Amino acid sequence: MLLCAAPVAMPAPAFAARTAEQDLAALYNQNTDAAFRTGLQHRLTWTGDYAGPFDGRIGPQTLRAVRDFQARHGLRADGVMDDAFLKRVIEISDAAREAVGFVQVTDEATGVHLGLPGALVAPMGETEVGSLWRSDDGGIEIETVRFSKEGYTLDGVFGVLSQAGPDKTVSLAEEANGGFTIRGHEDGRDFLIRFSGRGTDLRGFSVAWSPAHADLIAPYAQVAAQTVEPFAGEPRSNDAGPMARLFQSGRAEGVAFGEGERVAAAPKDAPSLASPAPGFDSSGTGFVVSRDGWLLTNAHVAKACKTVLVGDLGAASQVVVDEDHDLALLKLDGKVGKPLPIVAGKPRLGEDILALGFPLRSILADSLNVTRGNVSSLMGLMNDANYLQISAPVQPGNSGGPLVDLAGRVVGVVTAKLNAVAVADLTGDIPQSINFAIRPDAAARFLEEHHVAFDTADASLPLESVPDATAKVQDSIYPVLCLGAN
Repeated sequence: MLLCAAPVAMPAPAFAARTAEQDLAALYNQNTDAAFRTGLQHRLTWTGDYAGPFDGRIGPQTLRAVRDFQARHGLRADGVMDDAFLKRVIEISDAAREAVGFVQVTDEATGVHLGLPGALVAPMGETEVGSLWRSDDGGIEIETVRFSKEGYTLDGVFGVLSQAGPDKTVSLAEEANGGFTIRGHEDGRDFLIRFSGRGTDLRGFSVAWSPAHADLIAPYAQVAAQTVEPFAGEPRSNDAGPMARLFQSGRAEGVAFGEGERVAAAPKDAPSLASPAPGFDSSGTGFVVSRDGWLLTNAHVAKACKTVLVGDLGAASQVVVDEDHDLALLKLDGKVGKPLPIVAGKPRLGEDILALGFPLRSILADSLNVTRGNVSSLMGLMNDANYLQISAPVQPGNSGGPLVDLAGRVVGVVTAKLNAVAVADLTGDIPQSINFAIRPDAAARFLEEHHVAFDTADASLPLESVPDATAKVQDSIYPVLCLGAN
């Protein structure tokens, strides 16, 4: 590290007559080079004493870190960087770096260059928006992310990710230098998110860790946030022409979420961290449809999984998949929420609807997400009568979630999002808010064919407010996680 090449420590007598903090900082800034100062900040981050930018400027925050380190290690806490201080900093920071097995990689899926704690995590494969690494006990998760074709803005993503919630607190939410950093605590784990953007090409990473890993991962997370290079490389391209991109799922009904390439992330020209874990993690949503524990979701969410986890309920004991209609049933043997009633027939054109699910679950909050829209067509692409077109915004992870009306009745199963960029390539226009759901009559036929006793909705129920309709159904909706590809 750069501090190893630091100039000979400045003798203490040179500072004896200068006790003011600004004078001490000025002397360091004037008599050491930028590489030394940046290296010092880097190393003090590894020791857990510094949490600022690696800007190569010695100021109050850096001097405070120097004094804190000196005090913690039995040195005179005067901010003077003598030989004893420098040797001790190098020793402690090297040990911290080696303990996590810090290694720099470039993620092919996103082009993000970042440091990873290679001794603590293993690659789990690609997600819908990047790549995932996880520790054996699940207490550490690191994810790279790239949004490029969704039309998101940096401010918009910042606004979503920086929102606190019932189980989420945000301790830092800061925008600077074309990016943002967010720190907080959610579901018993600390997290850090760092993003940068160039137009609508947004890239970044997140790291979350449990208290058991805090001593090692907290310094790592700060180092990784300061050294990440979101635009270091070009992401691997999976494009096969505009028509192929329009139907990314391989089905003519639309672009389904969760069917990205299921291969382990193998960063180009980077050392291997560990043997890739078998399979791939993808996520979706499911909802209860029967009193004996059956949940409904999309086939593309569950079809290739060795294990399907449903929220905190555990693994599904049975999985029934119908790829032709993109529907799947998951059987839970424990207690689940109340079954959601399904409307007979089809909804009305223009009807107000809510799409509920767990989109981008590892990046956005783990709580249920609700978006509002309308039924904009009673047919899918190419006049497919099994689908509805809806205007409610949906994202990866919404797949399999219920589409409900304002009485809490299921009027569809969210399944796909039209690829706006591909359509623009074909037509010259960018389509707005064109998403798809499986019609309730198609879902009902699927349930009947598999002898699932579902509830038919009462057509006379009054419409309610969005919060009331959401409250009525939310306890019956669960995140679905696919573990391991068959």
